[in-house]
Amino acid sequence: QVQLVESGGGLVQAGGSLRLSCAASGSIFSINTMGWYRQAPGKQRDLVATITTSGSTYYAESVKGRFTISRDNAKNTVYLQMNSLKPEDTAVYYCNAYIKGAGTPHGMHYWGKGTLVTVSS
Repeated sequence: QVQLVESGGGLVQAGGSLRLSCAASGSIFSINTMGWYRQAPGKQRDLVATITTSGSTYYAESVKGRFTISRDNAKNTVYLQMNSLKPEDTAVYYCNAYIKGAGTPHGMHYWGKGTLVTVSS
């Protein structure tokens, strides 16, 4: 069974920083793209950033220049460094990864349970 577990959320003042982590565990054969999504209260879940196995990144326009996604392939972990946080960044942040489990013919997307980030003004 594959699991994604996020950590690092919390309460921070506007202009502050937080670093989110997401570790994949279980019977994993390979991990492809990893990423972060967020869902603010009453809104849909939106893509924040993604990173491929080779390190190619994508960012939503709203976070470009403020957030940095990175990964440690040896630890099956993806990170999101969030700087210059704004109140509108307040949301539950979810980790996503495309993982092929050991002994399975195909990969699939897995989600973490989410971690709450609250930015106060």
